[in-house]
Amino acid sequence: MTTATAHNTIDIGIEESLRKRIVDGLSKLLADSYMLYLMTHNFHWNVRGPQFATLHNIFMLQYTEQWTALDEIAERIRSLGFPCPGTHSEFQKLTTIREPHGVPLAHEMIKQLVVAQESTARTARSLFALTNEANDQPTSDLLTQRLTVHEKTAWMLRTLLDT
Repeated sequence: MTTATAHNTIDIGIEESLRKRIVDGLSKLLADSYMLYLMTHNFHWNVRGPQFATLHNIFMLQYTEQWTALDEIAERIRSLGFPCPGTHSEFQKLTTIREPHGVPLAHEMIKQLVVAQESTARTARSLFALTNEANDQPTSDLLTQRLTVHEKTAWMLRTLLDT
């Protein structure tokens, strides 16, 4: 262990190198989740047009859920014994989500959110082989929860594009 004192030693049945690899993946998920949160909140503030009321409310529900998820992901990183990325520049380096430019029309906002939800789902899914290898059920459970939300949200947003 690299820890200096016994009370700081982490012995949860996952070796440090595996915990570090899991944290690296969770940091990418945290970055994607944060960028998705920002995008959704931005669109909530700036949506306009005939679907304003509906989208304004949908986006609020989505960014509120996303905000809560950020804390859950960060707390899992900390539980594994490593610091969380927490600055915009760190998130920019880690994220797979492209930042929107300008204020798109409502239909384009929905398209961009579908892409961002699906990208975040792919990031979460990419960690399962590692969490299975590490026998890390708490992280696997968190990933399953996040996948459920992102896949369902992407589906619901895609249905709005059918009109």
